[in-house]
Amino acid sequence: MNATSLLTASARTHPARPASAREAGSPAAGSAVPAPPASGDIAADEFRSAMASLAAPVTVVTCYDATGAARGLTASAVSSLSLDPPLLLVCLDRNSRTHDVLVSAEAFALHLLGPENEALAKRFAGPTDQRFENVPLASGPTSHHAPQLADCALRLTCTRYEVIEAGDHSILVGRVTASDCLGRPAGGLVWHHRGFAHARPAEVPA
Repeated sequence: MNATSLLTASARTHPARPASAREAGSPAAGSAVPAPPASGDIAADEFRSAMASLAAPVTVVTCYDATGAARGLTASAVSSLSLDPPLLLVCLDRNSRTHDVLVSAEAFALHLLGPENEALAKRFAGPTDQRFENVPLASGPTSHHAPQLADCALRLTCTRYEVIEAGDHSILVGRVTASDCLGRPAGGLVWHHRGFAHARPAEVPA
């Protein structure tokens, strides 16, 4: 997953540019010389490779669309933002087919996943029309705001607080209105070096 939003964005494979493309000699006469980025930005593949070293939580974000259908996706660019008021953010790739639905929804649910939820994370990074297929949903006082996945360690229900446009992503800021914990450790599934990893609390010296 990524410095971008979902598992799908970071899981794409991008071959490294050959050295000859970076270190070629002078171009032939009359050929166009590409101008270096005016801002001095590093190349996209170099940035992507660097961000692969940044472990990120694996989550599933869900909402209802305008027709009341459940929608959702896997996201790893997620962070707490504020304590007062309680805010969190999710970064969403604008090319995602679920982007417009999520940024338009009045409410959404963020599901923190554990190591046992790898299959769930893969499902919500797959074909959009199959994401909720045979996935059990929980019922309760917050389920009418956003779909609640039954098999996850922790669910946070949020109302849309703000949407900020940033490069090729949108930053969806949510105000947390409810927390549903299933009584087991949460957040142990992370995305690191383009693959799943399992996090556990560090042992405290006696």
